[in-house]
Amino acid sequence: MADYNPIRSVDGKAIKCPSGYKYSLNDISASDAGRTEDTNMDKKRIGQCVKLEMEWQNVSIEDAAAIIQAFNPEYVKICYLDARLGKYRTSEFYTGDKPAQLYNSRKGIWSSVSFNAIERSGKH
Repeated sequence: MADYNPIRSVDGKAIKCPSGYKYSLNDISASDAGRTEDTNMDKKRIGQCVKLEMEWQNVSIEDAAAIIQAFNPEYVKICYLDARLGKYRTSEFYTGDKPAQLYNSRKGIWSSVSFNAIERSGKH
């Protein structure tokens, strides 16, 4: 795939460039974190994990199937563009539900395939 693709690979294989890509760095707080009665927040960050929101628009039936199949295993290694590091990084992710909205079956086009990938380990 081209150098502009924010997803270099999924389990070592190239993937079609998404139409939409959103990177999110999420804090993981300790179980006893929270706001105290004196209104101070004790965040108690114990780690961070990356969440990737991806969408492919107007994709062929074949491309939609390839995308969903690539991300279908319980865990996948994704090489992705990391906004915090400013470079590509590989990490293990799991994915959420994978909805695909059909545009026209006669033309063989799905209007969108979209889902999130959440980093499995919260250590950075």
